[in-house]
Amino acid sequence: MRIGNREFDTEHDIYLMGILNVTPDSFSDGGSYNSLEKAMEHAARMIEEGVDIIDVGGESTRPGYERISDQEEIERVVPVIKALKERFQVPVSVDTYKSKVAKAAIEAGADLINDIWGLKADSMMGEVIAKAKLPCVLMHNRDHSENKTGDLLLDMKADLEETLMLAKKAGISEDAIILDPGVGFGKTYEQNLESIARLRELREMGYPVLLGTSRKSVIGLTIDVPAKERDVATAVTSLYGLWSGCSFVRVHNVKANREAIAMAKAIDAYEKNA
Repeated sequence: MRIGNREFDTEHDIYLMGILNVTPDSFSDGGSYNSLEKAMEHAARMIEEGVDIIDVGGESTRPGYERISDQEEIERVVPVIKALKERFQVPVSVDTYKSKVAKAAIEAGADLINDIWGLKADSMMGEVIAKAKLPCVLMHNRDHSENKTGDLLLDMKADLEETLMLAKKAGISEDAIILDPGVGFGKTYEQNLESIARLRELREMGYPVLLGTSRKSVIGLTIDVPAKERDVATAVTSLYGLWSGCSFVRVHNVKANREAIAMAKAIDAYEKNA
């Protein structure tokens, strides 16, 4: 899969998507990078630590978040995307479910669209992505945590099949789609754990999978620590993603996750060659 100026081997490798929130209210780093200078400093640090993609978000999607206008989100993300493309060679994605924001981000140079509602929140999103011929992350999301069938994965797959039908109807190429199980979205604590535990079954749908657990409540509820102290546990979930065939992990702390994955790969390579 080509994203920006890079080819990604989604069948055989795993890559790090670094989170760059340019918001005042994100759950773990709100206000930390919502000036252009601070955002560029953080991006440079992530690149030095080995990030593969930088994901720019202009609206917090934490539980109970307050939706902002398209224009306000555009004003937050577009200058950052432009600056990233001017200063660095790293591929850039934009975390938005709004077609107008996606269109503005694409015009600013975004290489990938990361839609937490899997094309279901904005009827024009699929068309915008298809017209730009960009890859996209399509996440599983819902307004409730109840399962229709009694089996979370069956429900997730059915929901994602609806998303894939929207993508096909819009003209998005099948080889441009990445699926995300949506840990932390429309799920109970137990369902979030199950989403991680059954990643291999999601991978069986035939698309690359992105896992986003970084500092989320499922970790906080498990180990009872504040959001900024959840990076070690996040790295554990990234390793589970590696072993489950995920192609991407979306993280705050690039260094911790890069080192954990590198160590696991080294052990695995030794075992295979022993």
